[in-house]
Amino acid sequence: MRRSLARQLFISFLIVIVFSLSMVGIFSYLESSRAIDEQVEKYMAQVINNAAMQTDNQLMTFERVSNSILSQQIVKRFLDMDPTDSYEFYNFSNQIRKDVFQRVFITYPTQIHMIYILGDHGRSIFDHNQSFSAISVDPSARLQELNAKTPDTGEIAILNTSLLPRDRDEVITVARKIRGYASYDVKGVLAIEFNKQQLTDLWSQLDLGENGYFFILDRFGEVIFGPENGLLEPLLETGVREQILRGENRLIQPVDGDRKMVVSRTSDYSGWSLAVSMPLSELRAPISSIRSTTLVVGLVTLVIGSIIAIRFGRSIVQPIRHLKDGMRETEKGNWTHIEGPARQDEIGGLVHSYNLMVGRLSEMIERVYDAELTNQKTQLRLQGIELERQRAEFQALQLQINPHFLYNTLETINCYAIVQDSDDISEMVEAMAFMLRYSIQTNLEEITIANELNHVRNYLIIFKHRIQRDFEAEVLVPPALLLKKMVRLTLQPLVENVFHHAYPDGIQPHHYIRIDAREEGGRLLISVSDNGIGMSEERLALLRSRLSQNRLPGSDEDEGVRSSRGGIGVMNVHRRIQMVFGNEYGIQIESQLHQGTTVTMVMPQEERSN
Repeated sequence: MRRSLARQLFISFLIVIVFSLSMVGIFSYLESSRAIDEQVEKYMAQVINNAAMQTDNQLMTFERVSNSILSQQIVKRFLDMDPTDSYEFYNFSNQIRKDVFQRVFITYPTQIHMIYILGDHGRSIFDHNQSFSAISVDPSARLQELNAKTPDTGEIAILNTSLLPRDRDEVITVARKIRGYASYDVKGVLAIEFNKQQLTDLWSQLDLGENGYFFILDRFGEVIFGPENGLLEPLLETGVREQILRGENRLIQPVDGDRKMVVSRTSDYSGWSLAVSMPLSELRAPISSIRSTTLVVGLVTLVIGSIIAIRFGRSIVQPIRHLKDGMRETEKGNWTHIEGPARQDEIGGLVHSYNLMVGRLSEMIERVYDAELTNQKTQLRLQGIELERQRAEFQALQLQINPHFLYNTLETINCYAIVQDSDDISEMVEAMAFMLRYSIQTNLEEITIANELNHVRNYLIIFKHRIQRDFEAEVLVPPALLLKKMVRLTLQPLVENVFHHAYPDGIQPHHYIRIDAREEGGRLLISVSDNGIGMSEERLALLRSRLSQNRLPGSDEDEGVRSSRGGIGVMNVHRRIQMVFGNEYGIQIESQLHQGTTVTMVMPQEERSN
């Protein structure tokens, strides 16, 4: 079943449009997703960095407080005292509370919750603003804990613990070891407990959307700050705590059927790990909008492109169909012109050339026919037999002047356009237009070898598309002979016969067609050679016999010639050369079976005048 050219053009356009939109949509979506992920990650990292910087600034404040306390000699002398001397302990306690602790509380009245010094000698001093009895507190367990968690180098340790169990969730402790006044040995621990609320107020100001939250882990993995709605516990149960402590700063973690992005940063100062958790579905909400927009735009573009494809296909197919119908009518002998709006493209040129050819052929046939009828009436008695011969030759010539080649070529354009774009169609149509313009000219002489070679070149352009591969004839014509005169439309039929008869199984890479010309003995010889299947001696003898009879094929006796190598094309060329230059000229054929064939046109070297 033959497939419609319009349908194939529409499917081709549709495939191109869908493929282009799909590639643009997919790559745009992927690139947008990647860019948004990077921007979100940068935003989350910036949030964490800002929070970490402000948190470190707050903690550094209390480190400076501890530095001011440790710079007091009385504190160090307290650690060197005799623990059994209660009076001396009393004096140190009052003086340190009055001269050291009180100044700190005056400077930071709301931030500081408690200050205390725990000596390794068993004596401790607590700030005097607390509503508890120092006698009721056993500081030995706290001293052991702080000694274990603070470095011996004197650097601070930030802990999420407190002296009193009731204050555990309310305070953060900054602790550091203290050396004695008389020696460099560690003699105790200074601890400053400050209210966590001031840091909580800082962290609570972060805007992370509806389901995003911020949390902090200390260096031991304990939660210092987190959301109060129970969202953090399921996340920590997935192993995020261990991954953050190992230094993994970016995580994609599934939690309760949802995937969350966790970005963290560990403070070099406090050792805390600050992290932000946000659902991927919330982060990628803009991508969904991009995807929806891309789909809508793609569908609209597809509809518009389909309409354009249908209109474009019709603009190409309809003129070709009209031309095809006109060819069929011409085959029947009805010289029908193709009507329709004028086009300025190659198809319009082809239609114009066809109409011009039909008009001129019709006019020529009418004139010749009228002349022949007149001659019949005036010379019927004297030249009856000769007139019948001329009429037979005329009718044979008329039978050859049909656009069968044009019809086949348009069929080729129709099939080729199924799988090719308009550039190939334009090339074929342009070549066909040149051939039509060349073929409809009426003068047989005043044609040069260069004109005929150009006609062959246009034919090979079309033939190349018909066989779906490149094929070039070898032209060995000396430049000096290119302007020699010859008969119109004689070289191309010989080249066409090679394709039809010399290579019945198709063109192979080793096949060739060679065209050469030479002058010899006052004659111009133009040869077309091939390395095809050749002819048997019987067929070669039969064809030479027909050539010697100086007649065109057309009767039943010519069936043998039709089936032999050369057929109608060779006989037609032979007879037309004789009609122009005389019976001593024409076609000569040399051939060997399975070796190839050489067809030589013999014409006079100098132009004859009639």
